[in-house]
Amino acid sequence: MTGASQSTQANFGKLPDGSLVHIYTLTNRSHIAARITDYGGILVSLTAPDRHGQFADIVLGFDSLEGYLAHNGAFFGALIGRYANRIAKAHLALDGMEYRLENNDGANTLHGGSQGFDKRLWTPRVLPDGGLELTYHSKDGEEGFPGNLTVTAIYRLTDANELRIDYAATTDKDTVVNFTNHSYFNLKGAGSGDVLGHQLTLYASRFTPVDRGLIPTGELRSVAGTPFDFRKPVMIGARIAQNDEQLKLGGGYDHNFVLDKKSADGKPEIAARVEEPESGRVLEVWTTQPGIQLYTANSLEDGLQGKGGALYGRRSGFCLETQHFPDSPNEKDFPSTVLHPGQRFRSTTIYRLLAEH
Repeated sequence: MTGASQSTQANFGKLPDGSLVHIYTLTNRSHIAARITDYGGILVSLTAPDRHGQFADIVLGFDSLEGYLAHNGAFFGALIGRYANRIAKAHLALDGMEYRLENNDGANTLHGGSQGFDKRLWTPRVLPDGGLELTYHSKDGEEGFPGNLTVTAIYRLTDANELRIDYAATTDKDTVVNFTNHSYFNLKGAGSGDVLGHQLTLYASRFTPVDRGLIPTGELRSVAGTPFDFRKPVMIGARIAQNDEQLKLGGGYDHNFVLDKKSADGKPEIAARVEEPESGRVLEVWTTQPGIQLYTANSLEDGLQGKGGALYGRRSGFCLETQHFPDSPNEKDFPSTVLHPGQRFRSTTIYRLLAEH
């Protein structure tokens, strides 16, 4: 695996407590560039060429740290933890102990609480291969979660035009972990309208239906005959307005898909492929995780000013968040998210950039 051919660092602003935030630019031989901050591990920008070699930034975000601080509820581009997605009733039972978490999403916990990993300053280290390693030590009891947890996320931009994120974590007490990146993509270019015309393929035969609080019911439902069937390429917007109970509950797509795994070797497998017909840009998502959340920016406020003065709004981006299933700690039949002392959690997600000619 070839690392980034170049890595540079610059200042990105100061947090309210005076802490300095840095931004790192990874560039490969094809001149694709990824910019990442040590605050929240935010992917601020990712450039990709179209079929004519014209570059555009394909992730939504802001030009300054202040933008991210002012609009932190959207989680633009951030690393999410200790537990990505939702935990029902802000409640966790583990080893006979009951843990109360923060209910920052109605009665539920969302993305690790109001001060999750997306709002923490990580310790950066530029690796010899040009990758960026970010490390965070989450203390026992932080946001209600048990165990002192050490987590690393390594961003690498390879000469195969892949942005790769390798996650790892260890703990000194039984805990639960679920990490993801919350980038909003628009393959036409961030701020270029909605994403409803993007063609999406999801390699998933089932999804996890939700209740009114967007908590999985525990069912693994077939996508066949539903608006959730993306096993063959379908425009994101083709069925988003259908009279479907699950779409109404989510205000669009905000659901976890159960990935069809073909191998047990633990290597990344393709989870999603998105094609944008006008530009020819293609995004493939590969992962070792069992699930992926499709979110169609249903709650993004219209007229939100992003990078370069571009205006964002509802459906102006899509998220494909690789993950374990939401509320797994309270669903015994879902794949376990428990991490024990002496174990090392590992997962990998790859964003592969292509162009159709």
